[in-house]
Amino acid sequence: MSDQTFILTLSAQDRPGIVAAVTTELFEAGANIAESAQFWDRQTGRFFMRIAFTAPEGASRDALERQLAPAAQRFELKIAITDLARVPRIVIMVSKFDHALLHLLYQIKVGWLRAAVVAIVSNHEESRKTAEDHGIPFRHLPVTKETKAAQEEAILKLVRENDVDLVVLARYMQVLSDNLSRRLAGKVINIHHSFLPSFKGAKPYHQAHERGVKLIGATAHYVTADLDEGPIIEQETERVTHQLSADDLVAVGRDIESRVLARAVKYHLENRIMLNGSKTVVFL
Repeated sequence: MSDQTFILTLSAQDRPGIVAAVTTELFEAGANIAESAQFWDRQTGRFFMRIAFTAPEGASRDALERQLAPAAQRFELKIAITDLARVPRIVIMVSKFDHALLHLLYQIKVGWLRAAVVAIVSNHEESRKTAEDHGIPFRHLPVTKETKAAQEEAILKLVRENDVDLVVLARYMQVLSDNLSRRLAGKVINIHHSFLPSFKGAKPYHQAHERGVKLIGATAHYVTADLDEGPIIEQETERVTHQLSADDLVAVGRDIESRVLARAVKYHLENRIMLNGSKTVVFL
């Protein structure tokens, strides 16, 4: 016999007794807690918790939800339970620059990221061979002002039909419409090629070079209708000097982008991120 592993996340207005009630119900279900983290946002009064636990063979998410129902009702908990036996399914979207895509595929290959890529989607053809080499379906979905609505409907159809858990914008250089951003809220992660909110738009590293910056960076965030203003998941910066050219900054920046995006995707797939208004709680 072997145990099954689950992740429980919950949020609620903070009240004494939440942890005791939840852990007692898990004990009654025969669960063994392997990892636990919690956070109380004193400003909003919200409480957040993530528990990784094992349960006896044959345990199901539905049965565990029923077990936790009394505590959930008593404390008005917003609960989500994930069965880790299921491999998360993702779609990666990319335009011409493929460094972040290649890094994600490598991390999946070596097992650092646990995910199944159901499709690589691009508005260009450059990444078709990469998809074919990895045995991943490639969807070429070019987009113009006239075709944008139809193109985004095709993306939504792909997500629905393949039970996709996350859409990753790995330097996909198209702005998602407000409609698509709302319909996929909390399920799209973007990598922004700057340490937000500086140097938006085209050629950010060239803008940084012109301004003589001493730090460059990248930001991974959830996509919302507000362009590049979604809840931030992960950021990283690196010190640079006047000796570096604009092309040097591009090279450094691409490396940072790849790492930051991969970490953000990992946190999401491991249910380590909880939305807290316009911010995130990330349990590392």
